[in-house]
Amino acid sequence: MTFKTNIISEELSLFEKKFEAAVKSNTPLLDSIMKFIIKRKGKQLRPMFVFLSAKLHGEVNESTHRAAALVELLHTATLVHDDVVDESYERRGFLSINAVWKNKIAVLVGDYLLSKGLLLSTSNNDFEHLHILSEAVKQMSEGELLQIEKSRKLNLSEEIYFEIVKNKTASLLSSACAVGAYSTSKNTDIANKMKSFGEKVGIAFQIKDDLFDYGKEKIGKPTGNDIKEKKLTLPIIYTLNKVDKPTKKRLIYILKNENKSTSAINFVIEKVIETGGIKYAEEKMTIYRDEALSILHEFNEGPVRSALEELVRYTTDRKY
Repeated sequence: MTFKTNIISEELSLFEKKFEAAVKSNTPLLDSIMKFIIKRKGKQLRPMFVFLSAKLHGEVNESTHRAAALVELLHTATLVHDDVVDESYERRGFLSINAVWKNKIAVLVGDYLLSKGLLLSTSNNDFEHLHILSEAVKQMSEGELLQIEKSRKLNLSEEIYFEIVKNKTASLLSSACAVGAYSTSKNTDIANKMKSFGEKVGIAFQIKDDLFDYGKEKIGKPTGNDIKEKKLTLPIIYTLNKVDKPTKKRLIYILKNENKSTSAINFVIEKVIETGGIKYAEEKMTIYRDEALSILHEFNEGPVRSALEELVRYTTDRKY
């Protein structure tokens, strides 16, 4: 499934130019790295959510474009820093910043992107934008640290899993919806409702990512990758809570000590499928998606709402 961006194609085209201008630097090294980043940008889901959320409540304006740029600047900064933290040398099939320019430069590039976002908002008195997105950055840091803390023992409850996902993944998407809505409505109640909508979508999005680890599709990350990285995703958390003690012990041993062995990874995947972990995660994902759509349906029907609904369904039906 692909998402058609017709309704916001003009906004996205203009956004590309504005984002490129927003990251431009007079330092040759930084400028080269910014060009490297721009060429390798992903699906741009977050700017799409910004523009559609804005359009649902009014006319897209300069404030909306700054909101979209701020979201993308912060998102890119966190990805650059994440690759350093995770010691990852690949991003979307390309070499990561730290792989090409090493960690020190990657950290400074992340800081640069963050500062550009802050300046973009403060220079234009977009203080509500800054407030919404600063909350997201705080939550993302908390989520990442909570995951590191809890994953060491490989004993994660479903409740903690959802807390991590809400903070680490969903917070930025929820902020994108909130800041987009606020840029046209200037109404904090509407922005908060859209934030709640975005949070549900973000959680469904992450569960879909979890499910890719157990699929066979070409998805830009190898199947079993989360297991190799000892990441406790929803299908495996469900499985660990359902299997008997000896099986649980075996699964935890594999995650800790045999997480690079193909046969051991296949054993984990088979157990997850056999126990119903995939089916359970799919059901949870659908619940969050439908809760998001329920919030969306509180707003007036029309082509923008239909496009947002299509984008929500894309996040859970996508093949990569």
